[in-house]
Amino acid sequence: MNAPVPPAPPAPPAPPLSVEDYRRSARARLDDRVWDFVEGGAESERTVRANRRAFGRVTLRPRVLVDVSHCDTGTELLGARLRTPVAVAPTAYHRLAHPDGEAATARGAGAAGALYVVSMYASRTLEDIAAEAAGPLWIQLYWLRRREVLAALVDRAAAAGCRAVVLTVDAPRLGRRHRDARNAFAIGPGVRAANLDPALMASAHRPDTGRSALAAHAAQAVDPSVTWSDLAWLRERSGLPLVLKGVLTAQDAVLAVRHGADAIVVSNHGGRQLDGAPASLDALAEVVDAVAGACPVLVDGGVRGGTDVFAALALGARAVLLGRPVLWGLAADGAEGVAGVLRLTTEELEHTMALAGRPDLASIDGSAAVLRADG
Repeated sequence: MNAPVPPAPPAPPAPPLSVEDYRRSARARLDDRVWDFVEGGAESERTVRANRRAFGRVTLRPRVLVDVSHCDTGTELLGARLRTPVAVAPTAYHRLAHPDGEAATARGAGAAGALYVVSMYASRTLEDIAAEAAGPLWIQLYWLRRREVLAALVDRAAAAGCRAVVLTVDAPRLGRRHRDARNAFAIGPGVRAANLDPALMASAHRPDTGRSALAAHAAQAVDPSVTWSDLAWLRERSGLPLVLKGVLTAQDAVLAVRHGADAIVVSNHGGRQLDGAPASLDALAEVVDAVAGACPVLVDGGVRGGTDVFAALALGARAVLLGRPVLWGLAADGAEGVAGVLRLTTEELEHTMALAGRPDLASIDGSAAVLRADG
């Protein structure tokens, strides 16, 4: 009698083939309320949807008989050499996605040769993040009512080696994020904004039925009276390049240059602030034209792969920031997941460059893509 044949061992899981694979893995791991916090936008979330639809209106224009035996994704940004124009956008409280939090994100970004913009609301200290970073760091800020707290954070960031200050300018108050309000979302006791005084952050940890604790905190802590004239204080205090994040119009782009911005991020905050604001990609060309080469223009919002990055570069961006996809990678596999998302997106970019006949980033110009109007 023949011995029974043992069952074949299970096949190893297939490696992620797209950013969407990381999204599915993250969804299976994250608590529903945390998932809504990560995925949600303001009000009806139409700007969240507009960000993705905009990339669907891009047509790429390939060139042929170009030597693409080597395609170079390297770039330089505010004096830093990077292996990729794909960077990590500032997002808060990474320990909600993974126990190592921003330290893992820093390791992943460094492994991928990418810039990492650290949120003011990071859940690991700047010093811990810097100790794990193998690539450049920038620090992102909201303008706090307590200017001395803002100044101290800028000083710590500079001492930790951050190379630029990114001021978010589209959030004088928090957007009406219905998912968070319905969930009475608050930051649990095991996670905190590690670089800010716990007393300043206390309201972010107090759940209240029908309200977002983060919105309550922002109303107390963020200064809605800040204007262009205040930027001089921040530039003088930090001594670092100043990047303004949240610009969507030519008028504000001109003012940003006039007030000494060293770079601009075209952003609608991932659709989490003003619902009905334009898709970032739709606003990009207007801002690039207004800046007229005076400073680099970056973009975020709705980017989900290397083809999207190619489209944004063709429409004038110098670099592209990823927000939610990095958190998906972090939730799925810690530092390796972050590195995986960034590497995969860069590999897709390099592949698109080859098929489009654009062997380096300088060759991805306005002739490489067309953004069709809505309708």
